[in-house]
Amino acid sequence: MDTSSLYDLTPIAWMMGAGVLLALGPLVWVWRRNAGSGPARRLHALTVLTLFLTFDLTLFGAFTRLTDSGLGCPDWPGCYGNASPAGARHEIAMAQAAQPTGPVTHSKAWIEMVHRYLATGVGVLILTLAGATWIVRRRQRRQPAPPVDSAHHHVVLSAWWPAATLVWVCLQGAFGAMTVTWKLFPAIVTMHLMGAIVLLALLCIQAVRYRQVAAQRLPTAVSPALRNGLIATALLLVLQIALGGWVSTNYAVLACTQFPTCQDSWWPPMNFVQGFEIWRHLGVTGDGQPLDFSALTAIHYAHRLMAYAVFVALGLLAWRLRRLEALRSQAHWLAGLALLQLATGLGNVLLGWPLAAAVLHTGGAAALAVVLTWALCESRRESAVAAPIPRAVDNARGTPNPKKATA
Repeated sequence: MDTSSLYDLTPIAWMMGAGVLLALGPLVWVWRRNAGSGPARRLHALTVLTLFLTFDLTLFGAFTRLTDSGLGCPDWPGCYGNASPAGARHEIAMAQAAQPTGPVTHSKAWIEMVHRYLATGVGVLILTLAGATWIVRRRQRRQPAPPVDSAHHHVVLSAWWPAATLVWVCLQGAFGAMTVTWKLFPAIVTMHLMGAIVLLALLCIQAVRYRQVAAQRLPTAVSPALRNGLIATALLLVLQIALGGWVSTNYAVLACTQFPTCQDSWWPPMNFVQGFEIWRHLGVTGDGQPLDFSALTAIHYAHRLMAYAVFVALGLLAWRLRRLEALRSQAHWLAGLALLQLATGLGNVLLGWPLAAAVLHTGGAAALAVVLTWALCESRRESAVAAPIPRAVDNARGTPNPKKATA
């Protein structure tokens, strides 16, 4: 048996090359557009761009899952050992001939590989962001500190958030590989979705922190009750996104095709034990028996019941936030996205899970997570004693520049 293919690094090399090429355009655009800016503004621009592209990647990941393209190339990182589906035409054609509507077709293979290329590009951007932060930090450490009695402060750029984001995107890549090699294992697919949400939150935190320090301002002081409400709503949203991912990965959306009732009942037959047995393969129980329809109903209905609570919480939070001018934008976004989630959720149920509504529903959930993270970073408890934001040193001589501050 020839085992050389087990150690063939060509697909990985091609994937990395594709990621670098995809990342070069955004990197050049950001650096040229912000050539005259300080390090914080350049890093803020790169973080915002990376956040935007990661959000797009999340949408494309939903599209990949919803078009049943997750196993379009049933190996990883390449496609039948090739860097692209073009090199695997024969294998894909044979699989498609055996199962014309199966998981492996030419179109599904390209969708899956494009998703992998985009993910690699985002990984390169996050790696660049961490590396750039480390370089700026080293440069600032070499600069002479201002006198102790100076009104300005020398600060070292924090690299913790970019480093945490880099570690997390590596874990997310591992989950992506397991999604394929474990044949769409529901728990792994759901964790992959939740990993994308955490990645968006990490990038959002970085973007907000860079902007705050570059603008020399503190987060808005809010009452402890409002701050607690933000945290509680964020936790509810995380639980709801996890439930939504469990619905999608178990294909339980169409277990209920009515609203507000389900199967002509307010409380249809449901098997929560089977439905929420986490560690099992798709469509079967832990002991290999086919999953009951009542289990799919339980999965769907749990998500629907939690949606009522989350919708009310988002509405109340938006109403409270709009009273504060500094957080009014977040209030408007939360209200609009909550309505979008209601509309797309109803569309999925009543219209038979149309692709556009399903992708938008995932995008709305991801956007809500970003906006809530934004609101949390832009607020602080009134009782918190915050230290003044230090100013940055922006050139080799150690001259302070209040407009070029860093986080």
